[in-house]
Amino acid sequence: MAGTALLAAALTACSGGDGGSATGKTEMKPKPDMAISVNLTGDQVKAGEPVKVTIADGKLALVKVTDGKGGELAGQISADGKTWTSERNASPGTDYKVEAQNTESQSAAAQFKTGAADKVNKVSINLPKGSTVGVAMPVSLVFDNPVTNKAEVEKQLKVSTSNDTEGSWGWFKDYSGKDRVDWRPKEYWKSGTDVKVDMNLNGVDSGKGGGLFARDYTTEFKIGKDRRMEVSLDTKKLKVFEDGQNVRTIPVSAGTPGGKKASWSGKMVLMSKEGTIRMDSQTVGLGDAYDKMVDYSMRLTWSGMYVHAAPWNSANFGRANASSGCVGMSDSDAAPLYSEVQVGDPFEVVGDGSKGTADLGNGYGEWNLSWDQWKAKSALSGGAQNG
Repeated sequence: MAGTALLAAALTACSGGDGGSATGKTEMKPKPDMAISVNLTGDQVKAGEPVKVTIADGKLALVKVTDGKGGELAGQISADGKTWTSERNASPGTDYKVEAQNTESQSAAAQFKTGAADKVNKVSINLPKGSTVGVAMPVSLVFDNPVTNKAEVEKQLKVSTSNDTEGSWGWFKDYSGKDRVDWRPKEYWKSGTDVKVDMNLNGVDSGKGGGLFARDYTTEFKIGKDRRMEVSLDTKKLKVFEDGQNVRTIPVSAGTPGGKKASWSGKMVLMSKEGTIRMDSQTVGLGDAYDKMVDYSMRLTWSGMYVHAAPWNSANFGRANASSGCVGMSDSDAAPLYSEVQVGDPFEVVGDGSKGTADLGNGYGEWNLSWDQWKAKSALSGGAQNG
């Protein structure tokens, strides 16, 4: 009986002792729904700027922005948890879905659609996927339309290599007159290097007159055998070096000194192996000097300097420079050279009697610049990029 009385007294004390008064109770207010705002709204949003998500109250814990194809825009939440900003711009002609969650596990969603770009810029890349090239080959990108936002574009270009090759982007005009940016290593590539180029350009604005990019680009290639050619205008000989060893010396006849028919000098790069082609002097401003089919043609400049077979000039091989600007040799020498060389191999022309160095965009002329001169052509303060 005593125990029962104590229990009753205890229960009475816990009840507040007021015969059921509610003045001591706390009322629970319901949480307000999570609310977000997005800087891009509607179904005809102009692309070319980052997506920004802002929370009305509380802090963001997670934001996911996806397009209609399942691609996701990466981004970061600010230090105060109030906003999330995408790392890349919204792409033109794309449906986007925004999903957000706050720190109290509430969620909110939004969606928008970007309109098509008024003008689209495109990129031509010199290196096809899976190609193997020589040790002097740069990565070269030529743009269909002008690029005035060079720094913004360059930020989206990344070169990754298997051995941390040092290099830098540089901007100039291509021989066609279009804007061009190349990535050149500090020194010639090391044989065996694997290279990947990522061009994350989708949604990036080229600037005035250029339009937006509407896709990303990527390519991969490998550096092949270390083979280098040197042409001496003085000795009239072409030397082939493989892994630093002189493996072949070929008598040649280069351009006639003293005028338009002289050869270019300096460091050039084998641009393409074109085989048998028609060479017409009128197309390079030399009148009626020649019009013939030429075998084993290896292009060094856009303006038409080649290394090729020239049996009609055999009397001058190793004796005199008497061509119309190209480096000619016998069929028996040209055939094995053509079969061995790879696009991207360096050709350096030295000695007296040239017409100077070709313009930077007339082929791959970047190797004629010092490393500091080349780095200064980067739109990002001339800073080199490590790949």
